[in-house]
Amino acid sequence: MATKKTPAKKKPPAKKAPVKKAAAKKAPVKKAAAKKTAAKKAPAKKTAAKKTAAKKAPAKKAPAKKAAPAPPPKPKVRKKSPFKVRDKVVYPHHGAAVIIGKEKHDFEDRKQDYFVIEAITNPLVLRIPVDTALDLGLRPVITQNAARKVFATLKDTPVDADATWARWFKLLQDKMASGDIYEVAAVVRDLTYAQQTKPLGPALKRMLAKARLILTSELQLALNTDEDTVVKRLDRSLAHLIVEPDDE
Repeated sequence: MATKKTPAKKKPPAKKAPVKKAAAKKAPVKKAAAKKTAAKKAPAKKTAAKKTAAKKAPAKKAPAKKAAPAPPPKPKVRKKSPFKVRDKVVYPHHGAAVIIGKEKHDFEDRKQDYFVIEAITNPLVLRIPVDTALDLGLRPVITQNAARKVFATLKDTPVDADATWARWFKLLQDKMASGDIYEVAAVVRDLTYAQQTKPLGPALKRMLAKARLILTSELQLALNTDEDTVVKRLDRSLAHLIVEPDDE
C-alpha cells in the first residue's frame, strides 16, 4: 500500500503588514501636531492686533485743550494836557491861536472838557477835547530863539521839485500836516523857488498861500509883533530865491 504523504504545513507569512500600517499611522500624528502649532500662533497675532488698536483709540478721542482766555485790555492812559486858558498855541492846518476858554459838552454818554481856541489870522473858533489835544497836534508857540532858526531855514538852499509831480505834492502835504514850523518853512522856501522856473498849478498855489499864513501867524506870536513886520522879514529872507527879470 502506498503510504499517504502528509501535506507539509505552510509557514505562516511574516507579519510585516502591521508594521507598515503602524508607520502609516505616524503621518497623521505629524499633521495633527502641525495643525495644533498653527492654531496656537493665530490667536497670538489677533490678540496683538487688538491690543494695538485699543491703545490708539484713546489718543484719537482725547479732548482738545481749551485756550486760556485773553487778559482784558489795559485802559489807555491819557497824557495830562499842559495847556490852560490864555495860552498861545498852534493847531496844524490852522496856524497860531489863543485858548480863550474851556467848556463841557456831552460826548459818548459822558461830560468832556473842551478847549475853545481862536485863530489869530481869521475869525475861526475851534473846540478841541482836552484829553486828546496833544494827540491832535496842539502844541505851544515856538520861542524867539526858535523863530531865528525859522528865518535861517528860509535862507537855506531850496530843494528842487521831484520829477514825479504826484510824489512831490504828497511830500509837501506831509510836511504841512506834521505841524512842525521848520517843515512848513521849508514848504514856503521850496515853492517860492519852484514858481520862479515854472508856474505853479492851482493846488500848489493854495498850498504856498496857506503855508505862508501858518508861518506868519506863529512868528507873529513868537516875536510878539504885528503881521506886517513879520511879512517884511519873511520876504527879506526869501529874497535870494527871487529872480528879477532881465531889462532889455
